[in-house]
Amino acid sequence: MPRLELGDWINSGVNWLRDNLSWLFDFISSVVQGMYDGVNSVLSAPEPLLLAGILAVLAWWLRGLLPAVLAFAGFALIDSIELWGEAMNTLALVLVAGAITIVFAVPLGIWASRNRGVSASIRPVLDFMQTMPAFVYLIPGIFFFGLGVVPGVVATVIFSMPPGVRMTELGIRQVDAELVEAADAFGTHPRRTLLRVQLPLALPTIMAGINQVIMLALSMVVIAGMVGAEGLGSTVFQAISSVDVAMGFEGGIAVVILAMYLDRMTSALNQRVSPLARRALAKERAKALSGSRVLHWRPATSVAMVGVVVLALVAGGMKMFADNDTGPTVSANVGKGQSVNLGYINWDEGVASTFLWKELLEERGFKPKVQSYDVGALWTGMAAGNIDMQTDAWLPATHATYWAKYKDKLENLGSWYDKTSLEVAVPSYVKGVKSLDDLKSKSSTFKDKIIGIEPGAGEMKLMQDKVMPGYGLNKDYQLVKGSTAAMLSQLERSYAKKEPIAVTLWSPHWAYNKYKLTKLKDPKGAFGKGDHIDTIARKGFSKKNPQVAKWMKNFKLSEKQLTSLEAAIQDAGKGKEQQGVRAWLKDNPGIASKLAPVPGGADQKGKDAGAAPKIGYFPWDEDIATTYLWKNILEKRGYKPSIKQYDVGSMFTGMSTGQVDVEFDGWLPVAQKQYWDRYKKNLVDVGSWYDKTSLEIAVPSYVKDVKSLADLKGKSDLFKGKIIGIEPGTGEMKILKSKVLKAYGLDKEYKVSDGSSPAMLAQLERSYAKKEPVAVVLWTPHWAYSKYKLTKLADPQKAFGASNQLHTLANKSFPKKFPEFNGWLKKWHMTEKELASLEQAVQDAGKGNEEEGVQKWIDANPGIVDKMAPVNP
Repeated sequence: MPRLELGDWINSGVNWLRDNLSWLFDFISSVVQGMYDGVNSVLSAPEPLLLAGILAVLAWWLRGLLPAVLAFAGFALIDSIELWGEAMNTLALVLVAGAITIVFAVPLGIWASRNRGVSASIRPVLDFMQTMPAFVYLIPGIFFFGLGVVPGVVATVIFSMPPGVRMTELGIRQVDAELVEAADAFGTHPRRTLLRVQLPLALPTIMAGINQVIMLALSMVVIAGMVGAEGLGSTVFQAISSVDVAMGFEGGIAVVILAMYLDRMTSALNQRVSPLARRALAKERAKALSGSRVLHWRPATSVAMVGVVVLALVAGGMKMFADNDTGPTVSANVGKGQSVNLGYINWDEGVASTFLWKELLEERGFKPKVQSYDVGALWTGMAAGNIDMQTDAWLPATHATYWAKYKDKLENLGSWYDKTSLEVAVPSYVKGVKSLDDLKSKSSTFKDKIIGIEPGAGEMKLMQDKVMPGYGLNKDYQLVKGSTAAMLSQLERSYAKKEPIAVTLWSPHWAYNKYKLTKLKDPKGAFGKGDHIDTIARKGFSKKNPQVAKWMKNFKLSEKQLTSLEAAIQDAGKGKEQQGVRAWLKDNPGIASKLAPVPGGADQKGKDAGAAPKIGYFPWDEDIATTYLWKNILEKRGYKPSIKQYDVGSMFTGMSTGQVDVEFDGWLPVAQKQYWDRYKKNLVDVGSWYDKTSLEIAVPSYVKDVKSLADLKGKSDLFKGKIIGIEPGTGEMKILKSKVLKAYGLDKEYKVSDGSSPAMLAQLERSYAKKEPVAVVLWTPHWAYSKYKLTKLADPQKAFGASNQLHTLANKSFPKKFPEFNGWLKKWHMTEKELASLEQAVQDAGKGNEEEGVQKWIDANPGIVDKMAPVNP
């Protein structure tokens, strides 16, 4: 029998409706979204326990004191497990979907009860609606309305409508025909008969139908979490995806509490609105024993309303006068509150990169919203414009089918990780299985199963379409569909028992660090070449959010960075992903500025912004470079530093008297020992920031046979009897004149010329250009060793003394006057490469342009500002 292409016809019909009735779907979407936003705002506004009190008062009015106490305890439990916001989102969805359903179901049921033809016509439709698997309604919902609340509400309305229609029809049909005939006999109009006779008598049955509508709506709303509907559905879906027992139980118990409350309240509402039920309730109260009357006593409607109004006014007042929650600290308000919707698949690298960017965007003044989706729903949502971007697209192989289908509606913002591969892996204790070919004859070893992940994942499609047929595994093995977390849980169980297991995996993945696994080779290349992980955005995103798009295009993470970020999130635990990201950012200072640099130099301010430290410096290259570097950084942090050049002696004298707050070029414990010993009572050593230093005399490498200070003796004519020195007050000059020359017998042959560091370097440059011998006073680190080929003369007698460290020295009041700056300096360290490149940048900028040179160096070293002067939120 030829195949009936029913699915294709339905697909064509759905596409036609979407293309030709988009205006109608947009209108419905706007109305439903507006209704949800309004209800959700009302439910989310009060403090949780106050709203719990309002709901408890309603329970007291409808059911009695004991149900009210239990209701309050239940909602307090929801608040205590930090799911209040999600519960209110779900309640809003249920109320909106329930209200829409009742508006359509009750009139339709009345019509069916009064017309046999209508009843016969809608019965098969209701059967179809009620028996169709609930998940199926989500598919056209996504196509017509995109992702989020609206498709969830629409699917819920369709799924929950049949009992409302059926019970309304049944209730009216069950009204005694003689009563209807009596009304007709008295000449009552059919409309009045319906309103005054049939509906009041049918009300208990109708209310039972409404109760079922709300229960089905609640169950469907949870399912709707798969397509981005907010609330407990999303929590439960995430728990299922990650096989998180704790999260699943907490989300489940919150759903149960809501379900019990709604069930009991809607059931009790019948006793308030139905005449028959009110009479039955009065008889029940009359029979109640005196001891139980307190528990069963219910306040009058007016009293209950007063209680609700009072609590609502208190809640509103608290909301009005409470301190505003500023949310996450904004370090630089680039986004100015602009929203960005981030979708992600519940895979480790997707979770890690998404929550990383959520944190970064919040720090930059955006309002990002993150939501977990199934793979297909994520790509469909982006193509429809409901999701702005995602950071976990595996291309060109894994997600090739989705990219090919939707690429005209998407933008590829570039890859941020390159070294990926897809594979099947087995534990290393499974012998004789090294490649996919080896699996074919060993299906019984693995119980004929390969444990897979989400069915919509690209790797699963490749496994089904290419890998298993390519290696002849499709007849011997079943590819088990589930989730990443379920696969990892099964791997953990089997590994603990040393049982053979084959799982679909990929690299990078932390499982390879936790377990000893064998990646099965793919000699036929069925998985294709390794993927790169790309950032994909909806079409037009780059124009609307050019700054975010620029950041994403430059986004890169190394394998070490990605795995450490994933580990930090794993350590933080489920539901605390952003805390894990913050811990990782704290361990990686500067990465925030590197990934999301602030345009235009707008940087976050320090706690002591406005302070004006006085910084002194020597005219030495490392001091000039670091002083102007700190000046730049402090200004970015809102400080107002002033800098001034001093001679060595004047610097120490000025610091001891408080005229200078701090300097960065203290050569200790040798070169400036005499100054330190003299003034240390009025100074503080903040700490060393550079370790590998030395003092020396250097000569050009073209000067032969001069390798040590001893070689200078007898060659004064070659150097014209001079050693070119620097500032006379420096420690190196004092050591040279008082110890070094005498130790090597050079004091009678050579004269050390006093001058300055720039003068010494100028003489070195002139002599080097002419290939003339010259001996100069130098030190390490110094950029001159990079510019010229120089020989450091060995000091076998150690006359220059032990090597120095570069210290930050300050007036003793400095730590109290500038605590934040002092904290930065204590942790400050520079490598030889960093310092040399900084000095070179300042040299290249030229005299008078030191600030330009420093800024170029900062631009070439993104993240250095946050590394040297981190500002904690």
